[in-house]
Amino acid sequence: MAKYYLGLDQGTTGVTAILFDERWQQAARGYREIRQIYPQPGWVEHDALDIWEAACDAVSQAMNYVGATGGDILCVGLDHEGESVVLWDRATGLPLANTIVWQDRRTSEAAEALSASHGELIREKTGLHVDSYFSALKLRWLLDHVPEAKELLAQGRLLAGNMDAWLVWKMSGGQAHVTDSSTASRTMLMNLHSCRWDQDVLDILGIPCRILPTIRDSASLFAYADADSFCGIKAPISGMINDQQAALFGQTCFAPGTVKTTYGTGCFMLMNTGSQPVFSENGIVTTVGWQLDGHPTYALDGGIYISGAATQWLRDGLKIIRSASETEAMALAAGGNGGVYFVPAFTGLAAPHWDSYARGTMVGITAGTTAEHIVRATLESTAYQVSDLLKAMESDSGVPITAMRCDGGAVANRFLMQFQADILNLPVHIPAITDTTALGSAFMAAIGAGLCASPNELTGHWQLKCAYEPKMSADEREHLLSRWHKAVDRARSWVEDETNCDY
Repeated sequence: MAKYYLGLDQGTTGVTAILFDERWQQAARGYREIRQIYPQPGWVEHDALDIWEAACDAVSQAMNYVGATGGDILCVGLDHEGESVVLWDRATGLPLANTIVWQDRRTSEAAEALSASHGELIREKTGLHVDSYFSALKLRWLLDHVPEAKELLAQGRLLAGNMDAWLVWKMSGGQAHVTDSSTASRTMLMNLHSCRWDQDVLDILGIPCRILPTIRDSASLFAYADADSFCGIKAPISGMINDQQAALFGQTCFAPGTVKTTYGTGCFMLMNTGSQPVFSENGIVTTVGWQLDGHPTYALDGGIYISGAATQWLRDGLKIIRSASETEAMALAAGGNGGVYFVPAFTGLAAPHWDSYARGTMVGITAGTTAEHIVRATLESTAYQVSDLLKAMESDSGVPITAMRCDGGAVANRFLMQFQADILNLPVHIPAITDTTALGSAFMAAIGAGLCASPNELTGHWQLKCAYEPKMSADEREHLLSRWHKAVDRARSWVEDETNCDY
């Protein structure tokens, strides 16, 4: 009977489950979308139970496709959407409120105040600039605003964590409250050097350590899946990693200086910096890539809040496309950008700008602007933001980048990938398996379960599908980037605060 590695990728807009066979070929894929909740402008939430149900559904789809049973799963690897935070009751296993998603900006003012009072100390300890993007202030907000939290805390029933901790709690039938160093490094609560919760930072924020999950290596025996809770699976849950670090691992970027970019709801670039953290002078995040045998591998991380989500907006908000698959042909049909530039700062700008008060801006519109120009500007906006990140990382690391490995749903868009290569003036490499987050989590699980000795054994399983070479002239590239940066300036500091906006 065939055996499979399960990679479970809990993303912002949906959950993907992939079964890889013992030769690391993709055997089956399941997917279910996650409902997005927008209670107020700048607020983004998920229903944690909806995410759990989506995970089970996606896994069942994949298993049913190949006729697999729970006993056919060798091990389970999990990656997740990152900085999103949930509170739940240890006794009932139920969330106390909606999950606050990483894109949420409700704590922007609190972040500004914390940055002014403790910003340098927090960056020194955690590697992170104080920002509402990270988990800590989201968790503080939940503790302050969820009525049941204080009572359950007093009773020892309150648990908190990112989505990995929540999902493993559910998969294990409530037996494990755990996370890994890569995820903990995104909370703004973990000491970057010791890879433990930092008591000084916890005290500043008034967050009790006892409600947080235990931090472990990214490849560990976290728990065994509970068959009654999780699709009949009894296999070890032996790989846990933040989604973007999972993609770095799945792209086999094991050497310092190697880079990957994942195109999803947001867009995220990571560079492996090796055994020592590199602190950015350009607003790039210093983070843990993964930890194996107690030894962390560090990375520089640049995140773009809105990438694929802007394409969703074209579909659901403007209704000028029916599906993302239409955008390639429409962008090409435009024949050029028509002078239109779109800064998709729906919830602010992330690295390297870090402006919570920026808002989406489209400039250069004339009576001749068409739907095709708007679609093209939306795709181009991702490539421009990636270019800004890469330049900042090259400056911080002092390492010239010779190519970029790309993954995620948008790599199927040939217009975007060619434009990306042109704007970067670098080759863009697309792997045969583009779901590299799920692949990376499955790789990690194989190591954690003792089915693979080290990352080096996995390098040969990465295969190139295609490469895009730059074709654009230097003059055209510089002109486009100059106009893009002018558009970004228009978008910056658009609102004064999150509660005094013209809606």
